[in-house]
Amino acid sequence: MTIEVHDDPAGRRYEITEDGSVVGFLTYRIDDGVIHLIHTEVDPDHGGRGLAGRLVSETLDDARRRSLGVLPHCPYVRNYIDTHAEQYLDLVPVLRRAEFGWDG
Repeated sequence: MTIEVHDDPAGRRYEITEDGSVVGFLTYRIDDGVIHLIHTEVDPDHGGRGLAGRLVSETLDDARRRSLGVLPHCPYVRNYIDTHAEQYLDLVPVLRRAEFGWDG
C-alpha cells in the first residue's frame, strides 16, 4: 500500500492518495505570503488510520519549505497545530494567533 501527499495547485488543495486513488484532501487559498487552510476531509472508509494527520503534517511541512505563514481556519488543522505546537505554531503569524485561540 502506497500513501502519498501532493499539492494540486489547480484544485487549490493538497490530496492524500492510497495506491493512486484520492482518499482525502485539504483545501486552501494563498495570498500575501500566507496559506489559509480551510477544510480537511478523509473518506470515511479510510478513517481511523492517521491519514488526516499525515495530510496536515505534510501540508504544514510544505508551507514551511515555501516560507508561507499558516492560517488554520479548519478546526482539524487548528487542533493539529495545538497538539504539535512545538513543531508548527511558529508557522502561524504572531499577530494572527489570537484569532485561533493562541496568545500572541
